[in-house]
Amino acid sequence: MTVYSICIKVPKKSGEKSIALASRLNILNRELKIYRDNESLYIPLIREPTDDEIKILKEHIPDLEVTVQQLQAKDRKSISIMDLLADKLPPHLLASLPRAIDFVGDIAIVEIPPELDSYKAEIGEAILNVHKNVRTVLAKAGAISGVYRTRKYEVIAGETKTETIHKEYGCRYHVDVTKVYFSPRLSYERYRIAQLVRDGETVVDMFAGVGPFSILIAKKHANVKIYAIDINPNAIALLERNVRLNRVDARVYPILGDAGLIIEQKLKGVADRVIMNLPEKAIEFVGAACKAIKSQGGVIHFYSFATPENTIESVADKFKRKVEETGRKVERIISTRVVRETAPYEWQVVIDAQIT
Repeated sequence: MTVYSICIKVPKKSGEKSIALASRLNILNRELKIYRDNESLYIPLIREPTDDEIKILKEHIPDLEVTVQQLQAKDRKSISIMDLLADKLPPHLLASLPRAIDFVGDIAIVEIPPELDSYKAEIGEAILNVHKNVRTVLAKAGAISGVYRTRKYEVIAGETKTETIHKEYGCRYHVDVTKVYFSPRLSYERYRIAQLVRDGETVVDMFAGVGPFSILIAKKHANVKIYAIDINPNAIALLERNVRLNRVDARVYPILGDAGLIIEQKLKGVADRVIMNLPEKAIEFVGAACKAIKSQGGVIHFYSFATPENTIESVADKFKRKVEETGRKVERIISTRVVRETAPYEWQVVIDAQIT
């Protein structure tokens, strides 16, 4: 069977890179065959890419084109987790199978609903069978909690481990999911911020974790200085390893401690840009962020949660008032953006603001 499909047309030499990038952006259509002519590959997509996705694609493959091409469907449909479990679970429970899987390196993380608790091992094995690059399947065994924002996990299939190396936009990160907070769902947001940074800037990453914001910025810009702060000693230990792994030790400076105290003691007035990726509590640290910004002004990326009752506009207004309490001012809101859905009717949002 042949169908017309949205594709990206790329030179053959860029084929492997283009397929990997489309897969990472979750827009690769795996049901259709790639078409080849003398000079180009036509890689099928599940939909037309957004402007942001096109920007990412063209940064890596400048001579890429978005087009429509007639393609053949693959002869054999890829087997799914539901296919593997169809004869192992009661039919009424198949609808409860987890749809979302987070992949951190070669670890898959799922949330098993209570009604499927006795089938955890079967679900884990099915995930290993479908996703050949996965070595360990973890089930969430509690909520994110504590100052370090960590949670407990249970190994339900594969190797017994919680540490891995996660790859993202050309960077590699040592991550232990039981010791630090890390979300692969923030991948594009980290890329977006790195794109906004300009050479020569000094950045304060107030809640750096294992370094995904800081290290990507340093990899993309040769002439920057990033102070990466975290209160979790495990995060700083991994961050230090990641700085060396990615060879950005001349640009990223890990600092262990409370971000508010560190800025008060060492980093007043140094920053052109401050990243506040702690949506649960960032509002409590706006004063510290304003102290870190240079006297002539700078940019703050403020993260929070929005709901239908607490809209993104309300979040921006609260942020403005908090800034004004410090004696500084929001000159303008550069942009507001929904980063991701975190629960039904709840979203992580970001306010990019120019501070004077």
